Amino acid sequence: MKWDIASHRDDKPAGRIRQKNEDIIIAAAEAEFAHNGFKGATMNNIAQRADLPKSNIHYYFKNKLQLYIEVLTNIIDLWDNALNDLDGDAEPGDALRAYITEKMRFSYEYPLASKVFAKEILSGAPRLAEYFNDDYQDWFNSKTHVFRRWAEQGKIDPVEPAHIVFLLWSSTQHYSDFEVQISAALGKKKLNKKDFEEATDVLCKIVIRGLGVKED
Repeated sequence: MKWDIASHRDDKPAGRIRQKNEDIIIAAAEAEFAHNGFKGATMNNIAQRADLPKSNIHYYFKNKLQLYIEVLTNIIDLWDNALNDLDGDAEPGDALRAYITEKMRFSYEYPLASKVFAKEILSGAPRLAEYFNDDYQDWFNSKTHVFRRWAEQGKIDPVEPAHIVFLLWSSTQHYSDFEVQISAALGKKKLNKKDFEEATDVLCKIVIRGLGVKED
């Protein structure tokens, strides 16, 4: 399955120069946090990676925590919005294929942000307490309801939908979070777009067929 890489960050009204600088800073922060974690990262290192004075970094982001949350928020919003697009009225084969393709595209386009999120979760998610609040479970239940609805309509096999979502999360994010391991297994220095497209095809077939979806 082929897909085009495109930016998913909306332009902010502050202007092109500000947006460009923020993009540069966030990209540098993603690299710094991905390699050194929150505790090991420094604003000095981020400034060096961005090739900007440290004062410029502080002009756009007051402190390291604010920049860290921005990096996490960007990737979480992409993932959550993709899951929000799952529609119980759609055919499950089409909907699941679109979701898996989107998540794999994020793994290809935002591998460092995904690694930052993985590090945060492995450390106990101390800076995501607000995200994982009571509303989070309500939101998650509303997503699993889509799978329950498909099962009730006989469109997929009756399985616990929470674990379907967990499987989708882990399988798609694995290709960014564990790219070093996968690249080594495939005898490559780095995964390329074709690798992600091939993986997308395999995941779509396994998930869709595994759920008993009948497709024409």
